[in-house]
Amino acid sequence: MRYFTLLFLLIPNLITAQAVCTPESRELLEEKLERLESLDVSGLSSGELAAEIGQWFLGTEYVAKTLELPGEEKLVINLQGVDCTTYLESVIALTRLAQKQEYTFEAFEGELELIRYRNGENTGYPSRLHYFSDWMYANGEKGLFQNITQEIGGVPYPNQPSFMSENPQFYPQLADPKNVEAIKATEAEIGKRSYFYIPKEKVAEVEDQIQSGNLIAITTTINNLDMVHVGFAIEHQGRIHLLHASSASMQVEISDLPLSDYLARNKTQSGIMVSKILSP
Repeated sequence: MRYFTLLFLLIPNLITAQAVCTPESRELLEEKLERLESLDVSGLSSGELAAEIGQWFLGTEYVAKTLELPGEEKLVINLQGVDCTTYLESVIALTRLAQKQEYTFEAFEGELELIRYRNGENTGYPSRLHYFSDWMYANGEKGLFQNITQEIGGVPYPNQPSFMSENPQFYPQLADPKNVEAIKATEAEIGKRSYFYIPKEKVAEVEDQIQSGNLIAITTTINNLDMVHVGFAIEHQGRIHLLHASSASMQVEISDLPLSDYLARNKTQSGIMVSKILSP
C-alpha cells in the first residue's frame, strides 16, 4: 500500500505549474495504480486491457466541465468525477502504464498530458484537444491509436465543427480573443481533413468487426459539432455495448442496450467512428 505524508493530506489541492489533483483523486489513483501493479496483463491486447480497467470505474459519478478551471491551463487529474472524455483518457493512460509496467503518479501525469494535448504538451488552453475528431487525429499521429472506421465500412463524414468559436460565451477561456482565434484555426484544420463514419443504421452489420476496448466516438447530425459522446466498445451478453460515462444515468455504466440500439433511440446521433488502441 502506498502512503502519503501528513503534509500532503493537509493540503487541499496538489497544484504544480502544470497539474491540479485533489487528495481524494490522488488516493483513488494510487488505489488503481496498486491494483494495476498486481494485474496479470500477459496475453491481453490493448483493447482487452482497456475494457478490464474501464470497468474499475463503474459507478463513478459523471461530472461535466471538470477541466474548465480559471486562470492558466492546468492538467486536471480527477478520478472522483468524470465526463465521457476524461473517463476515456484516464482509462487509456492506465492501460498504457500497465503495458509499460510503470505505476507512479508522475507516470500517469505524463501519459495523461500526452493524450490530452496536441503535441503531448500543455502549452495553454488552445493546445488542449477540445474537439474529439481532432483528439482522434492528433493521437493517431502520435501512434497511440489506429482509426479503423474506413476499413470496416465507413463512408465519408462531413466534419466542419465551429461550435466553440461561434459560442465563446460557454467557455470562460474564450473571453480572450487570442484563444478564440487559435480555436478558429484549429476548426479550419479539422475541416480540411477526411473523416469517415459508420452510419448508425449500419452499425449492427459491422458489429462483428468491433472489439471490446475499441474507442467509440459518436457522430452527430448537428452541423457545427463533430461528436456528441465517446466511450469504449464492450462485449456484453453476446453483443457490443457501450462502456461510458453517461450524462443520463450520471455515472460510468455499460449501456442497457447494444450499441446499435443505443444509437437508434438518439435522434441527434448519426453513427460512430472506431479506433483501436495501439501498444506503447
